[in-house]
Amino acid sequence: MRAGPSQEDIRRHNLGALLRHVHLGGPISRAELTSKMGLNRSTIMALTSDLTAAGLVREELPRETGRAGRPSLVVRPESARVYVFAFDVGPDRLAAARVGLGGVILDRRESVRERGPFKLDELTGTLAGFARQMRRKTRPDTVCVGAAAAVSGGVRKGDGVVRFGPNLKAEEVPFGEELGRRLGLGLPVSVGNDANLAALAEHSRGIGAAVRDLIYLHGDVGIGGGIIAGGHLLGGHDGYGGEVGHMVVNPGGRACGCGSNGCLEAEVGERALLESAGRTRQRQPAEQEPPGQPREPEPPGQRGRDAVRAVVEGADRGDIMAQDALTRIGDWLGLGVANLVNIFNPEMVIFGGTLREIYLGSAAQVRTQLALHAMAPQRERLRLRTSALGDAATLVGAAELAFAHVLSDPLEVLARVTG
Repeated sequence: MRAGPSQEDIRRHNLGALLRHVHLGGPISRAELTSKMGLNRSTIMALTSDLTAAGLVREELPRETGRAGRPSLVVRPESARVYVFAFDVGPDRLAAARVGLGGVILDRRESVRERGPFKLDELTGTLAGFARQMRRKTRPDTVCVGAAAAVSGGVRKGDGVVRFGPNLKAEEVPFGEELGRRLGLGLPVSVGNDANLAALAEHSRGIGAAVRDLIYLHGDVGIGGGIIAGGHLLGGHDGYGGEVGHMVVNPGGRACGCGSNGCLEAEVGERALLESAGRTRQRQPAEQEPPGQPREPEPPGQRGRDAVRAVVEGADRGDIMAQDALTRIGDWLGLGVANLVNIFNPEMVIFGGTLREIYLGSAAQVRTQLALHAMAPQRERLRLRTSALGDAATLVGAAELAFAHVLSDPLEVLARVTG
């Protein structure tokens, strides 16, 4: 006969659940916690007392009360004291943030990343340097309880190894281990795919906060995706789930960096948009160029997020090539979305990264393809939205990954990092 959970297991679970309410929902009264958690007042008081003593939350009188009698104390996260480091490694940028309990971005650093080989020492050195700068500005009583990174690539679950990242030019890179070593905090660094973590962020704190089934599509150089099913991130057996950018929508189409042809990324990504809009110079193959003359570098501003936004803005101003490019891209994007809607039946599809601007410029084409190719029951209640968190989505998602350990066992984690 299997024994049930012990009193300590129940207490640990309840502490984590209460802290999660405060972390995700913000300040909340004891009375509301009693109602939401289905526990009695004395149990809630004991739990909040434990979390207050650990320095994770504080209790205070409400600022305004409209009721007679003794007001219920409000529980607030200790955002300025308890924090994590969140990192983002994209094809064009490196970013780091210090994020307080409750999801408050307390400090942030960012730099341009030149496209090219994935230089592990250089990248982790830059990110660790950002963390040291931010840490020097903290109060003596603050405590870092975790660290996590969002990476534009496939990350193996468990050890933070970047197995593949065509747009980062990374393969079999022990990123989490090396970043943890360079940080020197004595804490493991969790690593996840950027689109997966952005999906988690939008589900926790963004436009999809009340949605249990959603798909987040992220545009950068390529296209990534994160799928929330039944309130949980769909990660796959080894952690590589959500690679929707490599769903083939046009067999025999454009070559993709993954080695296939006609992937959604190849037909909708940055290169396809800029070339269709005439925003990149068409180069001759190297063997056809005059001998002895080096290839000219691509002029600045002709790629990246600013270049994508320039196409959308050009279409708004009447640029015919930009308008045609968005029409073509919107058709392929809509076909990809229709396939995903048929398979996963989400309540919401969210467009983030550069896909936010691309969707806004091609919404009519996307909706037309959905009407043509998505089954009526799946599309009739579907909502199409743009990211509420914008460029911060990946950092917010990385922070949530870092806080996951604290929320599962608040007191044990805090005792370990402060002991």
